[in-house]
Amino acid sequence: MYTDDESISFKKRLTAGEALSKIYKYCAYQERSHLEVKRKLYSYGLYSSDVNEILSKLITEGFLNEERFAKAYAGGKFRVKKWGRNKILHQLESKGLTKRCIEAGLKELDQSAYAETLTELIQKKSLYSKEENLFKKRDSIARFVIAKGYEPELVWQMIKEIIKH
Repeated sequence: MYTDDESISFKKRLTAGEALSKIYKYCAYQERSHLEVKRKLYSYGLYSSDVNEILSKLITEGFLNEERFAKAYAGGKFRVKKWGRNKILHQLESKGLTKRCIEAGLKELDQSAYAETLTELIQKKSLYSKEENLFKKRDSIARFVIAKGYEPELVWQMIKEIIKH
C-alpha cells in the first residue's frame, strides 16, 4: 500500500485492539470507503496483516459497505454541492470503488432532480453574469456548469433552451 518514500506520521503505534475501537467510531460517524479506512489504519502504525484483519471484521460486521458508501456519497455531493455525474464518478473512482458500486451510486441521482438542478445552476449563473456578448455569456456559463461535473452535451442543450436573448 505505502512505499518506502511515503512518510506516514503517527505519534504512537496503536495495538490492533486500540485501533479497532477507534476505527469503529470512525466508521460509525459517516460512511467510509475501504481505501479511507485502510489509510486511517495505516496512520495508526498498524502492520498490513492487522489492517487486513480489521478490514475483514468491519466488512463482515456491516461497518463497511462500498455500495452503501457510493450511494451516500453520490446523493450527498449532488444534493449539497450540486455536483454533476462526471465529477461524482471521478471522485468515486479516486476512492478505489468498483464499477458496480459506482454505477449503484450514480443510480441514486434522480433524473428529474438532476435536470432541475442543472437548470437552476444555469439560470443563477446567467442572472449574475455581466457579460453582454451572448456567445461569451453562454460559454462562461457552460464552463462553470461543466466544471461542476455536468455532461457537456446536456449542458449546451439546456443553455440553448434557457438563454435565448
